[in-house]
Amino acid sequence: MTAPERQVDLFVIGAGSGGVRAARIAAGYGARVVVAEEYRVGGTCVIRGCVPKKLLVYAARFREAFEDAVGFGWSATAPTFEWADLIANKDREIARLEAAYMTTLGKAGVEIVKSRAVLEDAKTVRLEATGERIRAEHILIATGATPHLGPAIPGIEHVISSNEALHLDTLPARVLVQGGSYIAVEFASIFAGLGSQVTLVYRGDNILRGFDDDVRQHLRVELEKRGIHVITGNTVAAVEPCGRHFTAHLSGSMQVAADAVMFAIGRPPAVRGLGLESVGVRLAPNGGIAVDEYSQTSVPGIWAVGDVTNRINLTPVAIREGHAFADTVFGGKPTRVDHRCVPTAVFSEPEVGTVGLSEAQAIAEIGDVDVYKTSFRPMKATLSGRDTTVLLKLLVDAATGRVVGCHIVGEGAGEMIQLVGIAVRMGATKADFDATMAVHPTASEELVTMRQPTLRHRRKAAE
Repeated sequence: MTAPERQVDLFVIGAGSGGVRAARIAAGYGARVVVAEEYRVGGTCVIRGCVPKKLLVYAARFREAFEDAVGFGWSATAPTFEWADLIANKDREIARLEAAYMTTLGKAGVEIVKSRAVLEDAKTVRLEATGERIRAEHILIATGATPHLGPAIPGIEHVISSNEALHLDTLPARVLVQGGSYIAVEFASIFAGLGSQVTLVYRGDNILRGFDDDVRQHLRVELEKRGIHVITGNTVAAVEPCGRHFTAHLSGSMQVAADAVMFAIGRPPAVRGLGLESVGVRLAPNGGIAVDEYSQTSVPGIWAVGDVTNRINLTPVAIREGHAFADTVFGGKPTRVDHRCVPTAVFSEPEVGTVGLSEAQAIAEIGDVDVYKTSFRPMKATLSGRDTTVLLKLLVDAATGRVVGCHIVGEGAGEMIQLVGIAVRMGATKADFDATMAVHPTASEELVTMRQPTLRHRRKAAE
């Protein structure tokens, strides 16, 4: 084996959210850092995830905005939409962001290499693009996750993932989306908002598995109000090309005609081909790289953060984990990331915002739980005439009064839950919410004006 050509303090595999943050902070502590990225700097979130998706979400909301404006006295020529313009503008913004990321890393003294990197041993990586071998005191794996289309079915070659959906040449008139979590309901909302006829197929009994049941049902009703056909208890068994179109054959014997078939059924950790097995890096039962509370793998000196660990697969979590890793290893400040009470949003239409426990989780973990819940027509809809309702829900530990969960479905839910997340994380009680003055007229004021529980759960007395 030839000797490595050079040595660094930190070698990062993957220039996504977690890897970039770790590299920049480590360099700030004086470490010599190299980052290898085989695709584009910025990772899933910036290049083909959160950012481009949210830009499409904004675009999809204008149709309802134009319609709602009529109720407020506005009249104008019927607007038209150009998919090609949206995608071109989105691509320009993504290119700008990628350049900004590269500039920031460069200013921090981080070297970027465009290559796939493979582990050769616990201290050595090989760059596939050049064959160069680099020795590193610490290696951080931050390769994220990748779309998975599931088991092979007839016609699977015609199916696209969210990656391809962001680069379609034209807007499909009819779209079938399979899946029921974040990406599936978000893209279903995007396509529907832009004018496509959308069918959403999910194998379970209802969408957004793992979310609060009231949230799941409320969002499903709202999606259906917006014309999305939601089919549960089914999977796509085959995709049959019919000229330039497709017929999706479902497991329940139904058939759906579509111009595009998109699967959003999961994103497994990107662990293949990294050489993990050869150096003894252990995987967790969920397929992610197993790590301890400091993101250390089973091999000393090899670390992992972000979606590749399959802990909580959210961009802010990856960023926090990357920062904590750099503080721990290079900053002399051992830092553990608290994965409890992580607020999150689903940018469907309407939005979902949630933090803390669902009702089912609260009952299982606490037992005595008070539920405060309200659903109402938002003020904006009184003049627009739109058939939509907002859901706000608080879950309270009956013994301590502490708010252990908050769930919102409605316009601005993502913005609201970020702020509510601070209160829940700090252990705010229902009395703290009640003592907070309402901001009127807003939908969120209901969070501090709900006085009586709508439901009380109590443990059964022991016999």
